[in-house]
Amino acid sequence: MNFDANTIYSFKLNSGEELVAKVTKTEFGTITVSHPVSMAPSQQGLQMIPSMFSADLEKTVDINTASIAMSAIAREDVVKAYTESTTGIDLSVSKQMLAG
Repeated sequence: MNFDANTIYSFKLNSGEELVAKVTKTEFGTITVSHPVSMAPSQQGLQMIPSMFSADLEKTVDINTASIAMSAIAREDVVKAYTESTTGIDLSVSKQMLAG
């Protein structure tokens, strides 16, 4: 499996869990990701929750590639929601060019 660094992917694990995370590096047998979140169904639709509640969210996490059943580059709306969720930056605000 080839993963591009600084790209946000959706992962389906062999356990059935679905993760979204930004790949930071790849090595033989593992990928390193930042801010992994799990997709959880709720009454309002899918929600992103931290995949590891006890981990330091500022540190990266390694995923064994043998535990990944499927992977794909995340959809644009998922990337936007992930970025807003993990950085606190509101991407819905339109950017306007300032003229002076």
